[in-house]
Amino acid sequence: MPAHPLTDADPLPGTLPALLEHWAAATPARRAFTFVDHPTYDSRGVHRTLTWRRLDLRTRAVAARIARSTAPGDRVALLCPQGPDFVIGFLAALAAGRVAVPMFTPDLPGHGDRLAAVLGDARPSAVLTTRDSLDTVRTFLDDQQILTTLLATDLVPDSEAEGWQPPEVAERSTAYLQYTSGSTRVPAGVEISHANVVANARQALTAYGADEHPVTTVGWLPLYHDMGLVLSVAAPVVRGLLSVLMDPADFLQRPARWLRLLAEHPGAISAAPNFAYDYCASAIGEEEKAGLRLDRVTALINGSEPVRPATAERFHAAFAAQGLPAGAHCPSYGLAEATVFVCAARPGDPVRSFALDREALAAGKALPVPPGNPGAVHLAGCGAAAGQRVRIADPATRTALGEGEVGEIWVQGPNIGRGYWNRGPQTRRVFHAALHGASGDWLRTGDLGMTLDGQLLVTGRLKDLVIVDGRNHYPQDLEATAQAAHPAIRSDRLAAFAVLLADGTEGAVVVAEHGRAVAAPDRDPAEVSRAVRAALSARHGLRLADLALVPPGTIPRTSSGKVSRSLTRTRYLDGEYAAPEPGEAGTVTRTPGPSGEQALSRSSRHTVTAPGPHASAGATPGAPTVTRPMSGAVPGGIAAWPASDAPEDRGPGGAPGAPHRSVPAAGGGAP
Repeated sequence: MPAHPLTDADPLPGTLPALLEHWAAATPARRAFTFVDHPTYDSRGVHRTLTWRRLDLRTRAVAARIARSTAPGDRVALLCPQGPDFVIGFLAALAAGRVAVPMFTPDLPGHGDRLAAVLGDARPSAVLTTRDSLDTVRTFLDDQQILTTLLATDLVPDSEAEGWQPPEVAERSTAYLQYTSGSTRVPAGVEISHANVVANARQALTAYGADEHPVTTVGWLPLYHDMGLVLSVAAPVVRGLLSVLMDPADFLQRPARWLRLLAEHPGAISAAPNFAYDYCASAIGEEEKAGLRLDRVTALINGSEPVRPATAERFHAAFAAQGLPAGAHCPSYGLAEATVFVCAARPGDPVRSFALDREALAAGKALPVPPGNPGAVHLAGCGAAAGQRVRIADPATRTALGEGEVGEIWVQGPNIGRGYWNRGPQTRRVFHAALHGASGDWLRTGDLGMTLDGQLLVTGRLKDLVIVDGRNHYPQDLEATAQAAHPAIRSDRLAAFAVLLADGTEGAVVVAEHGRAVAAPDRDPAEVSRAVRAALSARHGLRLADLALVPPGTIPRTSSGKVSRSLTRTRYLDGEYAAPEPGEAGTVTRTPGPSGEQALSRSSRHTVTAPGPHASAGATPGAPTVTRPMSGAVPGGIAAWPASDAPEDRGPGGAPGAPHRSVPAAGGGAP
C-alpha cells in the first residue's frame, strides 16, 4: 500500500542520548518537558518544567551513577511513577549504554504477578525509582527475592555528572525492552534498537504533520507503554519539541483536563484509545466546555483498541462548537514489535468509514453496502503506511493478497524491532517471515486486515477469531452488539470468545460486567441474557452458548487497560464466573477447548447436532450447530498461529488502552 513520504532528512544524531545532547547545546533554555499535576479535583494544574539544559544535566548525573553500578548491556528497570523521573531514568539508562526496561511501580493494582514475571525475564542489574516509591519498590523486590541495585533517581546529586564521559552507543544496539501485555502468556520483551525508536518517532512525526508546522505533544498515556513512550518521550527528543504530560489517573478523574492542555498548546498532537474519546464526549458538560478553544489542535491519534467511526463522529459533534477541526481525528494502527506506529490517517483528512457486508467480510472479502444496511460492519480506515511497507498476506502460501481481501498484516521497515528478548525460535517465526516475490524479512503481526482505497482496515486478531458453525466472527463485533443489547452492560467491559461444548462443537460465550450504578432489578441476568441472545441471533445469526453477567471489576485487564479475552476465557473455563443458566442450549464443557488459532490447523471436520429443547431467545428454530474448524473458515486459508508466538501488544489501533488506575470523579466514577 502507498506510504507517507519521509521528508525528515535532518543530519542529526541517530540515538536519543546524542539528540538530547544536541538540543541541550542548541536550545539550552527552551522548555523540553512540562509535567502537570492535579493535587485536588478543582486544581487547574501545577506545572513542573525541565529545560533541555536541565534535562541533559539530570540525565548525565543519573547515567553516571548507573554506569558505576552496572556493566554495558545490562538491563535497567524503571519502576517510576509518571513524571520527570521516569523520563530522566529512561534517557539515563540509554545514555549509559544500558538496556532500559520501562515498567510501573508495584502499587499498580492487580499487576504484581506481571511485574514479577518481567523482572524475572529481564534480570535487571539495577532498578530505578523515586524517593517516594523507594520503600514500596524495596518491599516488592524483597518479597520476590530479586537481588539488584536499587536507585532513587531524584536522590542522585547533579555533581555526579561532572567529568562523566558517555560511552559510544551503536545505533543498531538494543536501547530498551518493550514488554508486551502478556495477556496470553509470560510477557515477552521486544528488543527495540536506538535506530528503531528514532526511525519510528520520525515516521510518526511526519505522518501527523510535524513537518508542516510547529507542534507540541500532549499526553496522559502511561509512559511504560509503547505509544506513550514514543509519542511523549522519544518524538520530542528526536525533534526538539515541547512535551506536556499528566498522569492517566488525572485524566480519568476529570477528562476536561486533557482538553484544556490541548487548547493551551497550539499545534497539539495527542493520542488516546477509542474509549477516551467516547468518555470525553459523554462526561464533559457545557460548563467545562465554556472558554475551551480547540481550533489549533493538529492531530488526535486514535489507536490501541478497535477504532469506531461513530466515536470520531460523536467526539467531533461534542466539541465542534469549540472549534475542533473536522480532520483532527486520526485513526492509526501499530504494535510493539514495530516500535509502535505503522499506519496513520493524515490530519486534515476526514475519517474514512467503510460500510462492509458482514457475511462477505467473514468470508474474507470486502463488499461495500449502504451505511444503513442492517448487515453492515463499519470499519475506520487507518490511513497509509508511515514510511514503511505493509502487505496483506496469506500465511499459508506466504503470498500477498489483493485489495479488498482479508489476510494477515505483514510489515517491513527500519522501525521493526530486533526480536524477542531471549526467544530465538519465536523471533525467527515472527520477525523473519518470507513473503513470496518480495525481498527481506517481514514481521508477522498476527492481526487481520485488508487494504481498500489506499487505506488499511484492521478487522481483528487472528488468535481471537470466534469460529462457530463454520463462520468467522470478530469478537469486537460480537461485543459491540452485546453491549448495545441491554443498558445494564457496562461499556467496554465485556469479552467474547469460543469454547468447546459438551457435544464436541464450538460455541460462543460472552462475559460482561454490569454497570456500577445499575440496580439489581435493572440487571436481571435472565432478562439481560434474553436481550443479548436475541441481538446476536438477529445481527450475526449466532446462537450464544452462554452469557455470564458479572460484577464490575471482575473481567481481567492487561496493564494497559485492555480487556484480556484469553484470561477471561481461562477464568470462565475454570469456573470463576456464573455457570450457564439451567435449561439453556449449548451446555459448556468447562475444560480448555481449542482456541481460534488452534482450530484453524485441524483437518476439516463437520459435526451436526440439533439444538437443545430450550433454544436461545431469537434463535432460528431447528437450526443445526455445525462446527467446521478448518482451513476454509478463515479468509485466505490462513494457517495456524501458535498462541505462544502471536505478537501481543497493540500500538495505535492497538497501543495502550485504558489507563492503569481509576480515580472516582466528584459525584461519580470513571467510565
